[in-house]
Amino acid sequence: MGYTFKNESYNILINQAGGLELLVNELNPSQIIVLVDENTENFCLHYLISELHRPFKTISIRSGEANKNIDTCKFVWSSLIKFKADRKSLLINLGGGVIGDLGGFCAGTYMRGIDFIQMPTTLLSQVDASVGGKLGVDFDGFKNMVGLFQNPKAVIINTDFLKSLPYKELLSGYAELLKHGLIASQTVWEELSSVEDITTLDFDRIVHDSVMIKKTVTEEDPTEKGLRKILNFGHTIGHAVETLSFETDRPLLHGEAIAIGIILESHLSMQKGYISEEDYQNIKTAIIKLYGNKAKSLPTIEQITEIMLLDKKNDQGKIQFSLLNQIGQGNYNQEVDQEALQAALSDYIQ
Repeated sequence: MGYTFKNESYNILINQAGGLELLVNELNPSQIIVLVDENTENFCLHYLISELHRPFKTISIRSGEANKNIDTCKFVWSSLIKFKADRKSLLINLGGGVIGDLGGFCAGTYMRGIDFIQMPTTLLSQVDASVGGKLGVDFDGFKNMVGLFQNPKAVIINTDFLKSLPYKELLSGYAELLKHGLIASQTVWEELSSVEDITTLDFDRIVHDSVMIKKTVTEEDPTEKGLRKILNFGHTIGHAVETLSFETDRPLLHGEAIAIGIILESHLSMQKGYISEEDYQNIKTAIIKLYGNKAKSLPTIEQITEIMLLDKKNDQGKIQFSLLNQIGQGNYNQEVDQEALQAALSDYIQ
């Protein structure tokens, strides 16, 4: 079953056959360039060829967060220049979160902005990175430090792409689904947190439900001045842990780091009296059941704090957390002291 959502300035199409060709015909670009990595070039490009029925050029970059940087942007921009891309050109970003974030950023800055379409191919990018117009790249080891807000012409989601994902990548994206339940829908949380085998889920339905949650939040607050900050639950600590893991021989996937962040930030929510100890223990148990205990991957609280001091939600040098009012409802602009952070970390590693 297919779905079409009208966002403020673009459509979100889920499993809509022929949707890409119709949109491209409407845009009538001077040329089409498709950004891929080695994985989407091998496993996903054939779908675009069968749907598009137009000539296009490709730019291929290496996959992985380690390549989401300015050097890769330079390569993409140089390729666009080489292809003589003009302001009427269209860039289609076919890939996961790195492709979408970096490709959108390159499109938004090339010639002060050309049209682009997001075609997310991972669970993480389908339910999170592709929706909401947040674009950017990592810089000097800090995640998403350079970027902008700019909406695509459309987000086109095909859940069949998920069939080609390794289980660990599917599980990585699942952390964002769990987060959406915790901040916006107790029903979603209870369903997803009780699943024994995530590969048995109806991804058509749960991707739809999760996209609806993010769409609703980002429409109300497109540029993250208020409500949209709840989407960062689990990410203040999670991004810091993820960033620091890149310096080790066992870097964490995004979802693995966010899973740690969800547990620690749920503990902070409990310390503030927002959720009960029973709720916290249920969250912790459900997350560890899926992701295991990554205590050996955790840096010190001092290292985590140093990274968090550059978090984009901070205000006047004070770290601002997004926490839980209750299961199914998030809050934002929450200050937490070092003692509370240490207590959350200590509970996780014991």
